[in-house]
Amino acid sequence: MNRIYLDHAASTPMHPEVAQTMMDIMTGQFGNASSVHAFGRDAKRTVSAARDAVAASLGCKPEEIIFTSGGTESDNLALFGTATADGRTSGHIITTAIEHHAVLHACDELEKAGYEVTYVPVNGLGRVNPVDVEAAIRPDTFLISMMYANNEIGVIQPIHEIGQIARERGIVFHVDAVQAFGHVHIDCQTLPIDMLSISGHKINGPQGMGALYIRQGTRIQPLMHGGLQEKKRRAGTENIAGIAGLAKAATIASASIGERSAHDTTLRQTLLKALGDSLGSDAFVINGDPEHVLPNVLNVSFPEIGTETMLMNLDMEGIAAASGSACTSGSLELSHVLQAMNLPEDVLNSAIRFSFGLGNTTEEMEYTAKKIETIWKRLRTRY
Repeated sequence: MNRIYLDHAASTPMHPEVAQTMMDIMTGQFGNASSVHAFGRDAKRTVSAARDAVAASLGCKPEEIIFTSGGTESDNLALFGTATADGRTSGHIITTAIEHHAVLHACDELEKAGYEVTYVPVNGLGRVNPVDVEAAIRPDTFLISMMYANNEIGVIQPIHEIGQIARERGIVFHVDAVQAFGHVHIDCQTLPIDMLSISGHKINGPQGMGALYIRQGTRIQPLMHGGLQEKKRRAGTENIAGIAGLAKAATIASASIGERSAHDTTLRQTLLKALGDSLGSDAFVINGDPEHVLPNVLNVSFPEIGTETMLMNLDMEGIAAASGSACTSGSLELSHVLQAMNLPEDVLNSAIRFSFGLGNTTEEMEYTAKKIETIWKRLRTRY
């Protein structure tokens, strides 16, 4: 069997229609969207059409979309932009202990600058209790930032409930939906949120391309200064091909959520059943809330075999999986997400994330389970 890619939560293969859309732009359109001549106007129309498409996929107005270089920039713009809006130099922010490092490291920097941050805990299944968020609110709380679904365990957070709390208190609510977009239906006009981050390479679109939804009336300070692009909110010449690719990917993803969910659910169930049949249910532990979870992410621990050992052996068998966030998987540190869940040491040290998507099949899931069985039987007594 050919190599099997089970790391879609890190990055996804580009959809053929997205690749074609980008190729058409790269080979046929090179004008600057800020230029007033015909070439520039053509580029401007491409950007405007893409903005319309992304807005439609998120249920918002086109003018509420800012194109960015990806999820990290979108998160940073949301946090730093809100923190410094209207000359603010201090105040209180609420986030969670399991956020992506694009949020956590941004919060670290804000703390160094004099802001205060509360990191709300999660339960043993990786879910936040809205009561804890409400209890953390102070008179000077101006921002709550929380991910829609976790990138390591796939757990979906109670965004609507927390958004209602934020709205009732007049607090800006930012949602990192990088992992959730394309897998759950998102309507920014009905959700009680003020900002939302997405990224192209999580939905079979281009790497280095993302967007930030900013509800009309929400105040932010730009991070980048230069030209007047994005209505003075994000300077820099537009990445026309990337923007068009993001729009095409967003359109395809939003139109096929049901089909995608059914496909990924089947893959997840097939892998779990095959593991149970071959190893027995006592040989592995599923990490995360089983009821509130993305269908394309499965985080499993094999307590008798260390994470690095299992990943290396899978890779030698041509199977790509992960230990957690792709942004930190090169380090030897334990997952901060699993640590926040207070899992047992053997579970922490043996967690593997499988994530599925375009191109994966049930046959691949069964093959993967067989290879895991072989590895498990060979190595479990050595760990």
